[in-house]
Amino acid sequence: MRLPGPGVAASAAFLAVAVLAAARPSWLAADPLAADPLHVLEAPGAAHWFGTDQLGRDVFDRVVHGARHSLAIGLAATLIAVTAGVTLGVLAGLAHRYADEALTRGFDALSAFPLLLLALLFITIAGPGTAGLVGAIGIATLPHYARVVRAQTFVVRRAGYVTGAVAYGGTRLRLVARHVLPNVLGPVPVLAMIGLGEAVLAAAGLSFLGMGPQPPSPEWGAMLADGRNYLRIAWWASILPGVVVTLTVVSLTVVGRHLQHRFEGRDPR
Repeated sequence: MRLPGPGVAASAAFLAVAVLAAARPSWLAADPLAADPLHVLEAPGAAHWFGTDQLGRDVFDRVVHGARHSLAIGLAATLIAVTAGVTLGVLAGLAHRYADEALTRGFDALSAFPLLLLALLFITIAGPGTAGLVGAIGIATLPHYARVVRAQTFVVRRAGYVTGAVAYGGTRLRLVARHVLPNVLGPVPVLAMIGLGEAVLAAAGLSFLGMGPQPPSPEWGAMLADGRNYLRIAWWASILPGVVVTLTVVSLTVVGRHLQHRFEGRDPR
């Protein structure tokens, strides 16, 4: 078996650290809300690896604790998108022509809008905050999963083992649970890995606009917004959290693409 390349290995290692930071931030960093007026906007150094912000808070501590907020939002939104997308995709693939057409047009309508614009629309209705942000990103990204599952369902429903199960009198619910779902879910985890990066990026973008967790929560997008007014004199307060967001999204995409190639039987170089 071919070993993963250095890029995939480095991405997986970075994600492992990010997951550890989200699960046990106190193992890696101190209190993210502790302010030190004597060390305001201090440059990165031995005492503060990522420097301090305008209130004297350690940026590294806030980035580490922010992993819990940002990754949790992305994961929750992805779970909503996967659950709703799989359900609607299976329904569309098994439904009669008119119901399938109606669901497909709904997927097309959601896909016609840019993710951030559609998420902003839902947040305007539901209101800003973590719950609204999670729901908005989940709804905006569900067509990606629904389309794939719908296509897989069309293939499975015409398979010989499904036809045989129907001939033996299997109920629709039994057919879906034992034959359809297990055979259409194969590509979903791979898509979810890639989609998680998209959800994290969308969460950071919307939080930057003030639509996510409110200050003083150490969320990555909110940190970008807090530090933008000090870019000329303290670039680290905004740039370094942005670098972490970028590395997280890139790492999720690299690992997800690697898994996709493995799933499709291609050589993941």
